[in-house]
Amino acid sequence: MKKNPVLVNFGSRVREKRKESGLSQEELADLAGVHRTYIGMVERGEKNVSLLNIHKIASAMNIDIKELF
Repeated sequence: MKKNPVLVNFGSRVREKRKESGLSQEELADLAGVHRTYIGMVERGEKNVSLLNIHKIASAMNIDIKELF
């Protein structure tokens, strides 16, 4: 099954910002209040992430939500 390029690009951006923040996937998941495997799925473009979870992820990294787009 081919991954959606929008999800792949978003996931790549989340990974980039997470690494800039110096966080592991597990640390980000804990801060965002989501399961650790969820972050990996988002970063690999396997999850169609909701706006609420995008907000949680951005807040956990102390960045503005627009930085993920």
